[in-house]
Amino acid sequence: MNFPFDPSAPDSIIRRDFLKQLSAAGVAAWMTGEPQIVRGKEIAHPEAKADACILLWLAGGMAAPETFDPKRYAPFTKGMEVKSVLSTFPAIPTAVDGLQICQGMENIAKIMDRGTLIRSAVQPDLGSILHSRHQYHWHTGYVPPQTVACPHLGAWFARVLGPNNPVMPPFINIGQRLEGVGEKEELKAFTTAGFFGSEYGPMNLPFPEEAAKSVQPPEGMTSERFANRDKLYRKLVDQNPHRDYASDYQQESLMRSMDNAYRLLASKERLAFDLNAEPEAVRKIYDTSRFGRGCLLARRLVENGARFVEVTTEYVPFLHFDTHADGHATLDRLHSEMDRPIAQLILDLEERGLLDRTLVIIASEFSRDALIEGKPGSSAKDQAAHKGDTLEEAKHYGLHRHFTGGTSVAMFGGGVKKGFVYGKTADERPLIAVENPVTVEDLHATIMTAMGVSPKTEFTIEGRPFYVTQDGKGKPVMEIFA
Repeated sequence: MNFPFDPSAPDSIIRRDFLKQLSAAGVAAWMTGEPQIVRGKEIAHPEAKADACILLWLAGGMAAPETFDPKRYAPFTKGMEVKSVLSTFPAIPTAVDGLQICQGMENIAKIMDRGTLIRSAVQPDLGSILHSRHQYHWHTGYVPPQTVACPHLGAWFARVLGPNNPVMPPFINIGQRLEGVGEKEELKAFTTAGFFGSEYGPMNLPFPEEAAKSVQPPEGMTSERFANRDKLYRKLVDQNPHRDYASDYQQESLMRSMDNAYRLLASKERLAFDLNAEPEAVRKIYDTSRFGRGCLLARRLVENGARFVEVTTEYVPFLHFDTHADGHATLDRLHSEMDRPIAQLILDLEERGLLDRTLVIIASEFSRDALIEGKPGSSAKDQAAHKGDTLEEAKHYGLHRHFTGGTSVAMFGGGVKKGFVYGKTADERPLIAVENPVTVEDLHATIMTAMGVSPKTEFTIEGRPFYVTQDGKGKPVMEIFA
């Protein structure tokens, strides 16, 4: 199968073709037999530094100069030149001598001595800077489209490492709706286990405050009726006249995922999904937004044995970190939504003795700039709302263009150094990584290494090797580990 990509095509055509290609890949994954881990090569897995991972995904393009990598600050004045805008927030000190981050993140500043800040993550120029393509690349390690459905990072951990607790789903996704918002089908593409099968896919909890409902029968339904519904569903699958179109492995995987769900429903661990079990004072700290409440739920789930939890701000066009307009005002709001919950999550994990064995990652698909789309020399279409040379209105003050030349990623716990900064971006535009650039492949290799998985781990799919990092070439950044 060959999926050509024409970067010169209009966005509407690119999106339509992308959907068709992903749909074909999804069908291929459903029809594929069981993926086989390569046994002929004795892969030496590194010693795990972490048993669990929490990914805090700031979807939409977190502008590094507005968060973890402040540059020269210029306050808004009517008529100011766009080229003078690097950061729209002043820098503030942190708990690490000499390290500054942006105003509005005062609580995160206090816990920067617990982790490592990578300031030189870079993304490729994919021709058209679509969030769906970059999110797919970051979460799976592969640039879409592919001839098979690629597993999400969390699915790799679920498949290779298995659950920390046999009752608790090993892969849980908090905050992501799969329909009705954003780029719809494209978003679904990376939020799956791909060819691994349903049992390794995410348990999706779009609204953390409603998570408790997901581990109990629907309101008004008796346990007996719920059990009967399960029996009828299994009979329907078994007698499906079209079952020959799907591999036995994929169908059996679906049934195993149903078994796992029922096991959770009957366990004490289901109480971990109920945020109301937390003291009111604790809930108040996290109750800044859906993302904030998701951070609290993530802590509760990891405490009860979840292997991988992603908490997302959720990508919705022109909302949250997708700041094509009103950038400064939007980031001011987002700071207040993310600052306290993220800091409290780190402190809570530390207090409970969980931080050392839990890798917490703060990341986004790319950064933003006031002038450059993609990176210097890119032919990507400019998608900013304001294209003038000067700023006449406050709503145009901010970083509105997608930037892939230098991004920040913060990591806490999981064996990383404390109070450490790795890499650097230029002080003046273009704000590209100028020291120790870290690619998506190398970042994945670093995360895998922390979790005790070799970056060269491979499965055989349709007779071909498929690696946990693209072609097995990802190299961990060992300098960040203590």
